[in-house]
Amino acid sequence: MKLQNFQIDVFTENVFGGNPACVVPLEEWLDDSLLHKIALENAVAETAFFVEEDNIYNLRWFTPEIEMDLCGHATIASAHALKSILGFSGDIIRFNTKSGDLSVTYDQDLYTMNLPSRKPVKAELPEIIEKSLSKQPKEILKSRDYVLVYENEDDVRKIEINRQILDQINLDPGGVIITAKGEHCDFVSRFFTLQASIFEDPVTGSAHCSLIPYWSERLSKKEMEALQLSERTGKIFCNDLGERVLVGGHARTYSIGEIFI
Repeated sequence: MKLQNFQIDVFTENVFGGNPACVVPLEEWLDDSLLHKIALENAVAETAFFVEEDNIYNLRWFTPEIEMDLCGHATIASAHALKSILGFSGDIIRFNTKSGDLSVTYDQDLYTMNLPSRKPVKAELPEIIEKSLSKQPKEILKSRDYVLVYENEDDVRKIEINRQILDQINLDPGGVIITAKGEHCDFVSRFFTLQASIFEDPVTGSAHCSLIPYWSERLSKKEMEALQLSERTGKIFCNDLGERVLVGGHARTYSIGEIFI
């Protein structure tokens, strides 16, 4: 069996930036065990698989360890693969996923996802997370992920997290978001996934399902620009629609290849 395999960098205008995802189009679903093996072999944060049915793409996302309920950057990667490599002619690409119906629009080189809003609420910080942090947050919230709010961008850049301590708990499928108001953008963030082969995710589209409603209320703005301050860095265009959020970014193809099984 031979499968196409595209590696695409998302939330960046340049290769080697943003967050890399692999995209594997399928004619029909393979066994989950094989999908997990492909994701593990690809060794990026997420591998997306899709099957087309009546002009809608059934989409699933796998990390090297687990299947995810939502992944933003691999959704944009899938849209980019369809649009720039596989010849999709429209400007709205519709996906059916574990998180419901999602759509991605394409306009002047920008891909924008329409995703569910996950407004975080005030929460208590588990002791293990507290012990793992080099500096404590000024505000603690939770949705799917813990959202830890800091005083300024410098705190987010310099935070040190003891992985040995943090990996003692399992937030599957959630993680820990570190965020603050930005200096040259509206807000910044970093994202950490516990017990995962890739501990710090380079750019996390799904985290903005929580970050957008939080910062929209704090800043009294609907349209915002955000940066994720990983080593690869990513730029995210944000819009708060209430029950939904728009998460946008650019994408670049890094490689086009084939898998032989």
